[in-house]
Amino acid sequence: MNWEIINKATIFIAEEMGVSLKKSALSPNIRERMDHSCAIVDVNGRIVAQAEHIPVHLGSFRVGIKNVLSLLEDVKEGDAFLFNDPYISGTHLNDVGVLTPIFIRDKLLGYAVNKAHHVDVGGPVPGSINPSATTLFEEGLVIPVVKLMRKGEMVKDVVNMIKENFKVPEFSLGDLNAQIASNRIGVQRVAQLVDKFGMEETLQGWDETISRTESLVRSKMKDWPRGNYEAEDFLEWGDEMLRIKVRLEIGDKVKADFTGTHPQIEGPLNAVLGVTYSSTSFAIRSMLEDVPTNEGFYSNVEVVTEEGTLLNPRKPAAVGGGNVETSQRVADVVFLALSKALPDRVPAASHGTMMNVMMGGVINGKYWSYYETVGGGAGARPNGDGPSAVHVNMSNTLNTPIEIAERQFPITFTTYKIREGSGGEGKFRGGDGIVRGFKVKYPTKVSILADRCIMGPWGLMGGERGKPCRVTVNGKEMPGKITLSLKAGDELVVETPGGGGYGKKTQE
Repeated sequence: MNWEIINKATIFIAEEMGVSLKKSALSPNIRERMDHSCAIVDVNGRIVAQAEHIPVHLGSFRVGIKNVLSLLEDVKEGDAFLFNDPYISGTHLNDVGVLTPIFIRDKLLGYAVNKAHHVDVGGPVPGSINPSATTLFEEGLVIPVVKLMRKGEMVKDVVNMIKENFKVPEFSLGDLNAQIASNRIGVQRVAQLVDKFGMEETLQGWDETISRTESLVRSKMKDWPRGNYEAEDFLEWGDEMLRIKVRLEIGDKVKADFTGTHPQIEGPLNAVLGVTYSSTSFAIRSMLEDVPTNEGFYSNVEVVTEEGTLLNPRKPAAVGGGNVETSQRVADVVFLALSKALPDRVPAASHGTMMNVMMGGVINGKYWSYYETVGGGAGARPNGDGPSAVHVNMSNTLNTPIEIAERQFPITFTTYKIREGSGGEGKFRGGDGIVRGFKVKYPTKVSILADRCIMGPWGLMGGERGKPCRVTVNGKEMPGKITLSLKAGDELVVETPGGGGYGKKTQE
C-alpha cells in the first residue's frame, strides 16, 4: 500500500492551502505575517495532516473540529461552515474558522479546514483583543457554527452580519474569500489523490498514517524517564501573579495535569481548553524528532484541567488574551517540567509574550485597524546562545514589513532594532528582544496586551533571567496591559523581553 506517499501528499495539500491563503488574503496580518493555519481532517474529525503554521491554531484543531462536527446539520456538497466562538473552535474570536466538506462521488471523505486571524472582529477596541474585557461579549462578534456557503454560493445574511460588525469589512471579506478559496484547493487536491490511488486506498492510507505515527511517537518516548515532573510559572495581572501549575506524568503517553492552577479571572487571560491543549502538545512535540503531527501524535498527549480555572474557563469568560499570552506561559511551564525529565534537551524560557499591539481610529469617516505581535529573545540552549529578535513557541508569525504598514496605516516607525543586552547571562546567553517604535499621524486608540513585564523569562541550570518587557508613550512608562488614546504625533515604543540564560557564567 502507498500509505507513505498518500501521507506526504496530504501534508503537501495542507501546505498548498496555506500558500493560497497567504497569497489571496487582503490584510497584512495574513498576507504578510502569515497568521493562519490549515489542515485536512477525516470524516470523524481526526487530524490527518496539517501544515507547519501557527502552533496555537494547530493543536486547537483537535479540540475544535470535533466540537464543530458535533454541531453540523445538513452537510452537502458545495457547503462551507463559518465559526469563531472560542468555546467551540478552541482559540479566540479573532481566529475565524472555515470548514469545507470533501465529497467524492457523493461520499463524504473528510474536511478541509483553516483558521485565520482577522485583524478586527468588532468590539470596543481596535484589534478586538481587549485588555479590560471581562466577558466574551466585550471582545467582538461571537459566531456559532453557521453555514457560510450553500450549494457553492455565499449566504448573504452571514456576509451582511460580518459587514455590519467587523470594523474593517473590506479586509475581513477579502480574507474570508481567501479562506474559502484555500479550502477549495484542499478539496480539489484530495479529489486528485483519490483519482490516483482510489477511495479505499486513500482512506486506508490515512488510517495507516495515524496508526504508524502513534506507534512511532511511543517508540521515541520509550526512552524518556518514567515518572512525575512538576513545575509552575506565572502570568501578570495588575499586581497579582496568576499561578499556572502542571504535573507531567510520563508513561506510555504523556499526561499533563494542571490541577492547582489559578481560578478563571474577570479579564482576558483565560484560555479555553483548545489553547491549553495546543500549548501542551506543542512543547511535547518539540522534544520529538521526525514524527508527523496528526491524530497519531495527539493521541499520545492527554490534558487534565479543572473547569472554572484559568486554563478551562466557563463561558462567557473573556479569552482574547488566553490565546496570545496564556498560551505562551503554558508552553513555558510544560517546558520547565520537561527540563527535569530531559535536562540536556530543553532550552531556557524564551520571551514568553506575543507583545500584542493594536491601533485604530477613524479617518474621513472610515475605520482603520492595525494589529501586530512583536518577537523577542529565544532562550539559551544547552549547547548555544539563544537567537535574538524572533517569534517563538505559540506564535510563529512573521513581522509586518515597515514599508507595508506605513503605506496602509497612518503610522510612522521611529525605531526597529535589537534590544541589546536584554538576554539573560549564563554559560550560554539568552537571545535579545526587540525595540519597535510607532508614531501616530492622527488621534488613535491603542491597546497593548503583553506579559513578562514584571518578571523576566527564567533561565536554566544557573542561567539568569532575561530582561522584562517595557512599554512607553512619549517616554513615560506604561503598564503592559492598557488601552489609551494617543494624539497625533505621540510615540509608542515597545521593548520585548530577552530570553533566559543557560548554565552558570564562568568567571573570566
